[in-house]
Amino acid sequence: MKQNKSTLQEKIARLRASFVSQLPKRLEEAQQHLQLLKADPCMNRVAAVELHRTFHSLKGTGYSFGFNELAGIAGEAESYTQQLLDLPDDKTPPDWPDKIIGLLQELASQAQILIYTDLQHDHPLQTPFFEMESSAQEDTSLPEKPSRLIYICDDEEDQVTHLSYQLRCFGYQVEYFTQLQAFEAAVRQHQPDAVVMDVRFPSGGTAGTEALASLQKIIGEQLPTVVLSGRDDFEARLSAVRAGCHAYFTKPAKPLELATALDEVMEEEVFEPYRILIVDDEPEVAQYHTLILEEAGMLVYQLSQPGNVLAALQEFRPDLVLVDVYMPDCTGQELAAVIRQLPEHLSLPIVYLSSETDRQKQFSAMQVGVEGFITKPVIPEELVAAVALRAERMRSLRSLMVRDSLTGLYNHTTTTELIESALAQARRQQESLCMVMLDLDHFKQVNDTYGHVSGDQVLLALARILRHRLRSNDVVGRYGGEEFAILLKDVTPEKAVELVNQLREDFSRIRFGSGDKEFYCTFSAGISSFPAYNRAEELRIAADQALYKAKSQGRNQVKLDDGNE
Repeated sequence: MKQNKSTLQEKIARLRASFVSQLPKRLEEAQQHLQLLKADPCMNRVAAVELHRTFHSLKGTGYSFGFNELAGIAGEAESYTQQLLDLPDDKTPPDWPDKIIGLLQELASQAQILIYTDLQHDHPLQTPFFEMESSAQEDTSLPEKPSRLIYICDDEEDQVTHLSYQLRCFGYQVEYFTQLQAFEAAVRQHQPDAVVMDVRFPSGGTAGTEALASLQKIIGEQLPTVVLSGRDDFEARLSAVRAGCHAYFTKPAKPLELATALDEVMEEEVFEPYRILIVDDEPEVAQYHTLILEEAGMLVYQLSQPGNVLAALQEFRPDLVLVDVYMPDCTGQELAAVIRQLPEHLSLPIVYLSSETDRQKQFSAMQVGVEGFITKPVIPEELVAAVALRAERMRSLRSLMVRDSLTGLYNHTTTTELIESALAQARRQQESLCMVMLDLDHFKQVNDTYGHVSGDQVLLALARILRHRLRSNDVVGRYGGEEFAILLKDVTPEKAVELVNQLREDFSRIRFGSGDKEFYCTFSAGISSFPAYNRAEELRIAADQALYKAKSQGRNQVKLDDGNE
């Protein structure tokens, strides 16, 4: 029963999200109907009826989903539009457009609030809001990701102090303890996200890992732990294993390697459900397959009209398409051929789901570039396995196509596309954007002096800081070589300079090692902003010019482009 309730809640949440995502389009259509009414002195009744219907639908659906403020405004607009419909044309009040315009503006404001607080998706809306006379007050705050809390327990205070300092540069919140009793008391009061534990303490050769094991039994929970110890013998390593520690480092450890291990032990496996598009002209059959896949945790979008597939591909962004072979208006083979005409969907898995058992016909139908053939009636476990396998392969392929192989950041092509998309959204939503071009200082000297392996470590460290310290909706990409591009959303240029300067200072304090040599690195950055620059290429050129100024004036600094100074 509990599972059924959870499933129902998920379905309601998806319906709410779908309603919110359609608000911009519906309000734009209402604005178009209003324009028709204003242009027609005889009050075009078709447009008036459509406008009334829009308000009525927004009111009813809004109340159903609990969006009471939006529904209340829509209800007021519905009542007023009904009054206009009831009046003779010659009795229409002269100021009627102003009232509807005001109500549409209120609806647009409510829709924006819902999009940011209820929908929480990361892809740009495809339809713009209409222009409003007054713009929303700009939010100059810059929320950051919450820092992970790390406890370090080690009786060598000098080493602990330095290590804490280094880990803070990577964005962790760090507290350290030199006594086991203080560490145990802190854990009992507030558990950390991860622990860095030494093995040897004055009270015993493996006192640290033994205390950790005892503490975990008491609290009834395994703490994500990395061992950092001066001991490198079997007994010490065995004690770490018995305490359930996840990684073992000997002193002195490289901060980047330790940070990488901490990330791994704290990694929460957040699985994004596979997105499956089902195209079948029999709704009951499609619903049956949908329930099977949804029970396995997948998100499913049903489509009974093949003519709507292009819109569904764009809006739903499926990982796989299940297609019936025999449909009256468009066969599965024809539909697959249409999908394959689109370059962006050449690699999208398409699987036939049909009662056809003739092998020759199956083979013929697959010649348009289809992944496989699942025969109805399906065995639920086999359907789930077949879909999951192909969808996962699709995701892996997409990841390889959009990510830089070394740093894991977006590659040049994807970064450029995301910047273009974010800029288009900023124009629609009247948001501010800041673009940052960032370049490592004297990076060639690092490679020449310490080797390319050390150079890669520098790139990885910078990528890790950018990925951990910036928000998930910001665009962070490796633009090429030692150059990185960042797009900060909904921030002022001044806030962007403040943030990038903090990142620059923290990065400059990270210690890198090559053999017995230690070194530090810095970077320079240039920042431009929208709407000072309206096109992506203009933004990039302005940020590049500011970056050039930062390098020519001594490096290790952040410069704002001339248009913002």
